[in-house]
Amino acid sequence: MLKEAIQLETLGTAALINYIKELETSYNQKYQQLYNEHLILKEQYDLLVYKRFVRSAEQMLADEKQPLLFVEEAGGPAAKEEEPQELETIKSFTRKKAGRKPISVNIERRPRTIDIPENEKTCACGAKLTRIGEEISEKLVIKPMQIYVEQQIRPKYACRRCEGTGDEGKPVVRIAPVEPSMIPKSIASDSVLAMILTQKFEMHLPYYRQEKQFEQIGVTISRQDMANWQQQVYEKLKPLFVLLTADLKSWFVLRMDETVVQVMGEEGREDTQNSYMWLALGGPPGKTVALYEYRPTRAAYNAKAFLEGYSGYLQTDGYEGYDSAVKDMPGIVHVGCFAHVRRKFFEAAKASKEAKSAQEGIKHIRKLYDIENELREKITDNNDLFLSERKARAGPVLEKFKAWLEKRKEEVPPSLLLGKAISYSIGQWDKLVRYLESPYLTPDNNACENAIRPFVLGRKNWIFSQSPDGAKSSCGMYTLIETAKRNGLVPREYLTALFEKAPLASSPHDWEKLLPWNIFKS
Repeated sequence: MLKEAIQLETLGTAALINYIKELETSYNQKYQQLYNEHLILKEQYDLLVYKRFVRSAEQMLADEKQPLLFVEEAGGPAAKEEEPQELETIKSFTRKKAGRKPISVNIERRPRTIDIPENEKTCACGAKLTRIGEEISEKLVIKPMQIYVEQQIRPKYACRRCEGTGDEGKPVVRIAPVEPSMIPKSIASDSVLAMILTQKFEMHLPYYRQEKQFEQIGVTISRQDMANWQQQVYEKLKPLFVLLTADLKSWFVLRMDETVVQVMGEEGREDTQNSYMWLALGGPPGKTVALYEYRPTRAAYNAKAFLEGYSGYLQTDGYEGYDSAVKDMPGIVHVGCFAHVRRKFFEAAKASKEAKSAQEGIKHIRKLYDIENELREKITDNNDLFLSERKARAGPVLEKFKAWLEKRKEEVPPSLLLGKAISYSIGQWDKLVRYLESPYLTPDNNACENAIRPFVLGRKNWIFSQSPDGAKSSCGMYTLIETAKRNGLVPREYLTALFEKAPLASSPHDWEKLLPWNIFKS
């Protein structure tokens, strides 16, 4: 300190002023750096608290009456004058009629009359009462499912007269052949297989719980038996999955997403490492396919291998692996997802001092969705008109949103949540606006995310797959069930019919008849 003081005394007035200014600049920069780090950590903390304790629905926060939790009011030197809010016209809606929804007419009715005693059917004047009407009320009755054992009896026949002999002098006995079945020599009928698989892959009931259910009715079916049956079903239905893949890639719009899954026993990998379930959604109208595939990693080559032979639009989130996968595939046009953009702005609105700016970004995106929904309802049978109207109305909104993003990019630190949302939007922009090119494209990839949600729900119950083969067969079961649902079928009914007819299929034509949109055709 003494040495520094002596040096300062030797400086002139001008040099001393410059030194003070440099020192002040250095301290200001250090303060700003520490302040930004504080904001980043606070945003991360507030966002984690919000996700843990507050609703996760992505609703317009600007319209809420309650203030955001854990978020300070925007203010200080960076605060700007609030812009006047635009007036919005709220659409009218039709209110549902109050009261209980009637029970489906498809359920069998069994009438039960509750009558007055015979001695009360005579009037005080002595005349017999006449029935003038009735009141009917309905109660739903559920009894345990119908369970029985089907004994398959095959009579044997032989000749009593000549006791005809066959090869090596053995008696000739004639008997009907065993009917083909999905699991030969097992107690599992088509209906039992369909019930077990839909219980696990649609109702998310693991095999060990189903094992206990069977014990309660006096039937012994172990979880290992059920897992083995699942694997055998998958192996026998492989020709059907080939057809489903071909139908999926025959259409010019394909959506993809992926999520983690834990798989035990992978070669060269720890059991605790994440593997991935990939989902592709597509197919022509009326033939929608939801195809699930297991891969050990999330590497781009997995997506590239799956997309081999496909040409058209590919809509995904912002995962860079898809960019790498389609880089050398000129027949594929990559389309972005506004839902992921909106999600990042919602995160900024939940836990940032820049909440109002984040909400402004959300408003731009909401206008795009309002236009989309209105046109989808208004124009249903003219694709050219729909495209031209959408471009004419959504185009200016997109231009205004892009200009707002470019302006705010220069004002918001990229390390903050709002800065990340802005950078992500600008980086994805070319892919985001491509949804305007086709009437079969939407602003987001939500259809694919909704299709992968059943797997995510199931994963919370069965937690992991015990082997790579089990993961592959699980993908097959999810494919069958979710594809059936997306084509208006009841999965259990579809699987029962499929398991009944599949053992008889011997040609590609036979397998085509078993596709969800063909199986119940006469």
